[in-house]
Amino acid sequence: MKNAEPEHEPIPEPADLNGHFVPPPPLIPFTEPWEYELHFPRDARGPAVARTTLKAVLGAHGLGEFTDRAELLTSELATNAVRYSLGPAVVRLRWTNPVLRVSVMDTCPVSPLPLAQQNADAECGRGLLILDLLADDWGGCSLGESLFGVGGKTVWFELVLGGGDPPSGGGAGHGSGPRCPGRPCLPPDHRPAHRDPSRSTS
Repeated sequence: MKNAEPEHEPIPEPADLNGHFVPPPPLIPFTEPWEYELHFPRDARGPAVARTTLKAVLGAHGLGEFTDRAELLTSELATNAVRYSLGPAVVRLRWTNPVLRVSVMDTCPVSPLPLAQQNADAECGRGLLILDLLADDWGGCSLGESLFGVGGKTVWFELVLGGGDPPSGGGAGHGSGPRCPGRPCLPPDHRPAHRDPSRSTS
């Protein structure tokens, strides 16, 4: 005898304390700002969860144009957070038309040094090279003791809808320059300037 299909209770319509129907909230207009935040533990599955969440959010808000670049960059930063920190991490997505900013925060106060400032064969810093090539803007800084009650860092990148110019006042030169674990903090003017991937280098 086959197992019977489980019976599902109908989902009741949302109601207030007086039992009146509560209509669902309207969709946020495309040009209005929004923000999502995902907390995940120090677990090898964390970066995959972050990628899945990011794809779902961008798809729901009609920002599929960003998905490929954002997924790759978020994966790099989330993987670094899991690999080099000893605690949980946070991925935050913020949309302020036409800019998507993705920030990854973890409990490690030090960051990888850009590959250009170390041996060309080194593994450390390759994620930041990808950031430099694919992001419209990016940066990072150390955090105080507000994140999970301990110090840490945040590394962020921005993608601009339609490939326009990134907003002024952000990115290169603001905050502490990324650095490798165990290395001293580099002053902002030591960090390589953002490169436009559309320009060829000679």
